[in-house]
Amino acid sequence: MGAHEKLLWSIALPGFGQILNRKLIKGILFISLEFLVNIQANFNETIRLSFTGEIFQAIEQANYNWLMFYPCLYFFAMWDAYKDAGGTKTPYSFLPFVFAAYFVTIGVIYSSSFTVFGTLLGPIWLPMIFVIPGVILGLFIQKVILNKMHWKDKEVE
Repeated sequence: MGAHEKLLWSIALPGFGQILNRKLIKGILFISLEFLVNIQANFNETIRLSFTGEIFQAIEQANYNWLMFYPCLYFFAMWDAYKDAGGTKTPYSFLPFVFAAYFVTIGVIYSSSFTVFGTLLGPIWLPMIFVIPGVILGLFIQKVILNKMHWKDKEVE
């Protein structure tokens, strides 16, 4: 079972990737934290309301104080499962996960008021959209750092 498969299972539920990596205590901890944050944030009801287009009700149902924990937990669990499965051969491969978590958190913060083309997307759709610029920026910064390291290595030779 490869690193990408464990990453995908971790996307399905934080902690599954760790369990597949035979890191049972860490996996159970991530699953427990996911359930705690999910329940406290009223996340499942917020997701249901968002998927049915009831954005204002989703905003009312979401507990933002808890929901802001979710992106960091989620992306850290994904990166950790991927790393433990041997998926990180490139230095700074954590950066896309870090920046995705940061941007999604910003998306959560502004999700009750930020509109896209006049449409309020709410606490599920806006943060999901913010994954894209977060990953792109993380990959870009990773590439810049690696290129700088490459140039320094050439100067030493």
